[in-house]
Amino acid sequence: MRPSIAISIVLFMALLFVPASVLVGVDHVMAVNPINLGPVISPFLYGVFFEDINHAVDGGLYAELVRNRSFEHTDRIEGWSVVLEKGCKASFSIKSERPVNGNNTSYLRFDIESDDRRVILSNDGYDGIPLVGGESYIFSSFIRGDDYSGEIEIRLMDSQGNSIITASLGSKFADLWERYSVVLEVPEDCHDGRLALILKGSGLICLDMISLLPERNWHGMRPDLLEMLKELKPGFLRFPGGCLVEGDSLENSYRWKDTIGPVEERKANYNLWGYNQSYGIGFFEYLILAEYLGAEPVPIFNAGISCQVRGAEYCSMNTMDGWVQDVLDFIEFANGPTESSWGAKRAELGHPEPFNVTYIGVGNENWGNEYHERFALFQKAIKDKHPEIVILFSGPPSYEGASFNRAWRWARQNAVEIIDEHIYAVPEWMLRNTERYDKYDREGPKVMLGEYAAHEAGRRNTLQAALAEAALMTGLERNSDVVIMAAYAPLFNRPGWSQWTPDLIWFDSTRVYGTPSYHVQRIFNRNLGDIIVDSSLTDEDVEVIGYWFKSLYHSCSFDYETGDLIIKVVNPWPEDKEVLVEIDEATKVTGKGEATVITSDSIFDGNTFEDPERIVPMTTVLSDFSNRFTFSFEGNSITVLRLNTGSL
Repeated sequence: MRPSIAISIVLFMALLFVPASVLVGVDHVMAVNPINLGPVISPFLYGVFFEDINHAVDGGLYAELVRNRSFEHTDRIEGWSVVLEKGCKASFSIKSERPVNGNNTSYLRFDIESDDRRVILSNDGYDGIPLVGGESYIFSSFIRGDDYSGEIEIRLMDSQGNSIITASLGSKFADLWERYSVVLEVPEDCHDGRLALILKGSGLICLDMISLLPERNWHGMRPDLLEMLKELKPGFLRFPGGCLVEGDSLENSYRWKDTIGPVEERKANYNLWGYNQSYGIGFFEYLILAEYLGAEPVPIFNAGISCQVRGAEYCSMNTMDGWVQDVLDFIEFANGPTESSWGAKRAELGHPEPFNVTYIGVGNENWGNEYHERFALFQKAIKDKHPEIVILFSGPPSYEGASFNRAWRWARQNAVEIIDEHIYAVPEWMLRNTERYDKYDREGPKVMLGEYAAHEAGRRNTLQAALAEAALMTGLERNSDVVIMAAYAPLFNRPGWSQWTPDLIWFDSTRVYGTPSYHVQRIFNRNLGDIIVDSSLTDEDVEVIGYWFKSLYHSCSFDYETGDLIIKVVNPWPEDKEVLVEIDEATKVTGKGEATVITSDSIFDGNTFEDPERIVPMTTVLSDFSNRFTFSFEGNSITVLRLNTGSL
């Protein structure tokens, strides 16, 4: 279940909220002048980065419950087991003659000699198939009967082999590929179920695209994970990667045209992260997902280079036209009229209205002349035909150093609009670099911080990491005239199937929870504001292991719709901090507001499946205060104050 946000409402905070007349022991003074306005905040500053890593899609957001449904995995029978009833004479094999279509070329064939013994084909999905009592599940499969005679029974059962529900597909199967389906209503819960096909006949029979999909889904997506994304209210959705876009060779790089249309016609691919992907969620689904979330779509395309970190393969410059044309075709697919070739394809898929994609990224964590000369080809072709499109330039994996500086020099010299930076760093680095973007050229390219996360010792999702990320985010907000997009990465993790930690959201077959970092992203995005207002904070630097840090980190913004002054304060230290807040008298506060706090006893605390709400935001109503008051910011806390002013 999705962690709920705990809310306690009181009229007066006796411990945290103190009248201004009580000034003994004040540690800092915060001066806020809402009349002096700073940068307008990008409306899509905080977004999400979606990549199929840690089984984020297959075995994750994609609701398909069968693993390796089309026998296209590197191990063709991965996820499947075959049991022959005693005395049964039968064999099975993977074939490719007369396939379902040219993109789905492998299928399973049984040659059964006995007609009075059963052949049982089963699949347990990802850690068992979760079944919910009272819910319906759609089974389907493409079947070619050849000379088969007999019944095929579909059974859902528990891990001990006990039947939960059974249905028949019939006993007559055409000698050409046809899709057969049946709906099964499950009578009781079973969190580790199995799907079984029981063949009760003889002859040759071929199976492909064996699917079990919960009837309760949204465009093939799992509702509880979808709700977690919706709760974030992301400003943009960057997809489909990441290193995934590049591939560990050009052969398995991500090509968007392979991912649209009927699922049985999508060309499955081996994932750079070490597993096969079905493309059940492809570019069309990503676009409608962005639309559903109210997020700006930011698709990323391969620059004709496989992953440089893993030893790059470069498409020759004289054969780059196909890679460039793929992007131009996508723009037509996303934005073109229905009379156009690719616009008609979009309409055929059920979305005649254009998606109005504005931002397109070329490359991921690429660098050097090889990337620069290829990027220039995309840049010219796109701008010549679609000058309205904003093109994102890839920065290298490093966020400082020689290659980073060379990328920025090239970007400035070649009219790059946005550069995509990635920062994975220890919490201490983030705390020391909250002013990183203060020094950026206001006239140069803008920044998308396309991937970032604090990596504490052990790469765990702790409060310590969330505190450091929140501190960095106050700097992003103050510099929103430079940083227009930022996304934590990676988004999802399925334990037991993962390649990377930490991650924003953790899930298994039936459960999901947000990490402390998730809750920071949630409250920051929900309390973004429209414009930065002038503020200052008296500070005492803190020395830790030879480094100097700020005592507190903050940003102030204003929300025009609500008339709220929004103050975010991060206290990454164990001691509470008493702060005198002084708001310029030209702006009158109404005495109404609220405080939302994320904290825990230890910075090493985090959430788990067993304790998913150990660290969640707590919101308290404030009242009876004026332009001058003191507030106690708890140790190891992230605090958001919303103070109503009526208007600016």
